[in-house]
Amino acid sequence: MPENQQNELQQLIASRIHERGRITFADFMAACLYEPGLGYYTSPGRKVGAAGDFYTSSNVHAVFGRLIARELRQMAEVLGRPDLFEIVEMGAGGGQLARDILDALQELDPALYATLSYRLMELEPTLREAQAELLAPHRKRLAWSDPADLAAGRLAFTGCLLSNELVDAFPVHLVEMTAEGLREVYVTLRDGELAEELDHLSTPELANYLARLGVALLPGQRTEISLAAPVWLAGVATALARGFVLTIDYGYLAPERFGPMRMGGTLLCYHQHTVAENPFLRPGQQDITSHVDFSTLIARGEELGLATVWFGEQYRFLLGTGIMEELLALEQRPVPETQRLKDRLALKKLMLPEGGMGDTFKVLVQAKGVAEPQLLCLREWGASF
Repeated sequence: MPENQQNELQQLIASRIHERGRITFADFMAACLYEPGLGYYTSPGRKVGAAGDFYTSSNVHAVFGRLIARELRQMAEVLGRPDLFEIVEMGAGGGQLARDILDALQELDPALYATLSYRLMELEPTLREAQAELLAPHRKRLAWSDPADLAAGRLAFTGCLLSNELVDAFPVHLVEMTAEGLREVYVTLRDGELAEELDHLSTPELANYLARLGVALLPGQRTEISLAAPVWLAGVATALARGFVLTIDYGYLAPERFGPMRMGGTLLCYHQHTVAENPFLRPGQQDITSHVDFSTLIARGEELGLATVWFGEQYRFLLGTGIMEELLALEQRPVPETQRLKDRLALKKLMLPEGGMGDTFKVLVQAKGVAEPQLLCLREWGASF
């Protein structure tokens, strides 16, 4: 983003605070990421990949999308191959994951491919053109919707809603346990600069959120609370007539997400592949994220009629969906040894913990209107149904 746009967003936030008073950190984060035309995700420019600020699993190797395609194919089987099987990808970015999935489904199951619709949902309006160009070979299978369609109840489908690193970018409230009790972090102005201050909670729902999880923060402990995530899931559950929700993201279950090992919370910023911790730098020019609380997604999903089918580390999901078979197929291709090495290293990054993505990323599969679905991720490696 050009420097003048960065200044424009910062000035806009400062003007709001000057006119209306301090704002919650959630409102600040929402402006930084989603302010129309100025936010990180709503302004032109590549955010993902070598030219962006961070990588996702879909940037590492096309096999990632191919393995998701295998599971989507199995989901269609479980649903009895409906006349129209819809895949809805929220946060579709430039369309790379969609391309890998559609390429794979076209090869693996032409009959299913001919009866599916792939709906892309993305806040950044200029990305639709990039998606259409990248996915031109699959244009007959494509559809688009605005993310607001989901929240407004204008979407209904049978199939699977897929997201890859979406929920971590929802705006979060910041809270801290003080000697006086739970307090919230607000964003204000101090000497003309953005700064934070602690005060009483903006809504009792923040304390209720932790209480539902049985979480008691330690004195001095700070954490993030996403009130947006369960609201988003409610919209998903309403739109999904029958089928699955496949959520891939980095995060933890509540005992680890809010445990004493995370005294400072999980808020991080990404800029040009560098991790930072100051969200007040470069408003609109850096990503701001928080690790997902999967316990709340699971519990809220159950309340909404979304049964938990499977939850676990990404490497376990990839093993169940057939990464070893895909690796063997890659090894048999007549390609130079340098390409084989690149493939091995890429798949290693997807699978391995401690520096790879294998256990940092988690996968949650939820189902609606499906009794005991036999999905690939439920398999032990090497087993078959």
